[in-house]
Amino acid sequence: MTDETEATDATTPTTAEAACFEAGIKFGSLYHQFAGTPLSLESAASIETAIEEAIENQPHCTDVTVTVQRDALEAELAEATAEYTELTGRFLEVEIVLEYDGCEVHTRMAMEDGYPLMRLEEVRGR
Repeated sequence: MTDETEATDATTPTTAEAACFEAGIKFGSLYHQFAGTPLSLESAASIETAIEEAIENQPHCTDVTVTVQRDALEAELAEATAEYTELTGRFLEVEIVLEYDGCEVHTRMAMEDGYPLMRLEEVRGR
């Protein structure tokens, strides 16, 4: 098979596939940019806002909602020697909505079986 033949055998991603890929990029950016940030009960609200505003700056984002799970944070801090801990996925619930070329994608990250699972909730307008 020649390079020219390989190129014609390839398929172009659909708009929905490209939109879902964009959503994955947003979650990768969110998680890896903010993991390790010092987190306390006093800083939780400002961290929620900072993450929301940072991710909303990215192309195609229309809505980002970040919630620090304060119960989990309080439990972690009760056993800690410091008044803060580091931000990890176990403290976050996140919803991201993006619009890409007429396709709207709804995504969510929440703890599932002890793991911060990022999932595709809905795709509209394929």
